[in-house]
Amino acid sequence: MDVGMDVDVDVERNEEAVSRFVERFAAQLTEAGMQRMAARVFAQLLASDGGAMTSAELGEALRISPAAVSGAVSYLTQVSMVSREREPGSRRDRYVLHNELWYETFTRRDQILTQWEKTLREGAAGLGTNTPAGARVAETAAFFEFMQGEMLRMMDRWKEHKATLDLG
Repeated sequence: MDVGMDVDVDVERNEEAVSRFVERFAAQLTEAGMQRMAARVFAQLLASDGGAMTSAELGEALRISPAAVSGAVSYLTQVSMVSREREPGSRRDRYVLHNELWYETFTRRDQILTQWEKTLREGAAGLGTNTPAGARVAETAAFFEFMQGEMLRMMDRWKEHKATLDLG
């Protein structure tokens, strides 16, 4: 089955549908634990054709204050989901989604899992692996080790699969 998307560049964007998508996806990201305003800004950037917008453009599109944009972008920058670039020929900054956004996000998550696993293994040893708490912490470390291995294999499979897609 061909999963490729046919994109007709002559078709005008339905701004109402775009807004519904942004708010719906932002709500889902918020339910998953992301800050609400950061989720809205991220979803808006994701929905933008260029994957980049200025603070003023984000504020206008989302009907939020410059301070709200600033706080959201600060969070998104801190968690490496967006970066700040100087707009060519201007003193204004643009906020840009990273290339390979999801791949990079999950790769960074893998690094966090490695740190957690190490700390959990040390904690299990300190608690004593024969104690209930030590066994629970050791099992958590084993879970993160398992997740890490699966994540790496999944990312390799994603790269192979992505090469077969016709996404334009």
